[in-house]
Amino acid sequence: MPLTAESAAQQIQVSYSQFLQDKYYNCLGLQDRLKDIQQHIHIVDGERRRAENSISSLVRALHATNQKVKPLLKASLLEASQEEATIRAALAKIHEIRSIRNERRIQARNAGNKEAIRRGALMKMVQLSAQTLPLFVGKLGERAPALCGAIPAESNYVAKVGDNVAALAKGIDEEENWILAEVVQFLHRQNKYDVIDIDEEQKDRHVLSKRKVIPLPLMRANPETDGHALFPKDTVVMALYPQTTCFYKAIVHRLPQTATEDYEVLFEDSSYMNGYAEPLPVAQRYVIAYRPTKKGAGSGSGNLSSA
Repeated sequence: MPLTAESAAQQIQVSYSQFLQDKYYNCLGLQDRLKDIQQHIHIVDGERRRAENSISSLVRALHATNQKVKPLLKASLLEASQEEATIRAALAKIHEIRSIRNERRIQARNAGNKEAIRRGALMKMVQLSAQTLPLFVGKLGERAPALCGAIPAESNYVAKVGDNVAALAKGIDEEENWILAEVVQFLHRQNKYDVIDIDEEQKDRHVLSKRKVIPLPLMRANPETDGHALFPKDTVVMALYPQTTCFYKAIVHRLPQTATEDYEVLFEDSSYMNGYAEPLPVAQRYVIAYRPTKKGAGSGSGNLSSA
């Protein structure tokens, strides 16, 4: 179903009501930004309608021999640019809201206000984080930047407080595993990260060197425009196994075909004759470059059959 101004406004109003019940959103600054987004949605809808009419006029002019096409083409390009600017402004507001919400959550945690999250809710949060990861929409000729899709971070990059990362940490059994963690702080003098396991059942803190921490993508790559920012088929990667917070060695089986699709990967599993389980979907956010551990037998976080 196409997204109309009315349906978009209703969706934002529902989100707005939910946000008001969230203590992290319950402040005037965020409410104003949500209202701005609502206004941007209405503007985008109006601009899109005008652009569709202009394109229809342009198409008719192309089939007529006595009409000048150039003025219509200029008008269409101008309207498209205005629509793009409005959409980017709305996305910027969304980014502001996400940043402020994250800052408030970190402040609450540092103040000792910890909220227990059930495992089912945690898994939904992990999935939602991947689904709402911003999509990179570059301008003409612009290449996807670092931390977009499969493009790694620069060597001197330091993940921000609150960012999710893959961290090679020791568990109770003293074995090292790649886990989904959150950055608490970066210790510049030691050149190490202080991270916390996002799993509520663990919530362990770890101080790790930079080589044991991999920043996760900050943007999704659009397969239709930035295919170079995706892992090729048959690439060995590490991927977050569904409904867990651990990364395991896998092989890319199928690439996403659209911006909303996931990878399909084959996780290493010795219980299968060919050594790999059936393909499973994993979001771009949780598919990263393979990095072996010391135990070496070839897995990022151990073999699934022994996990």
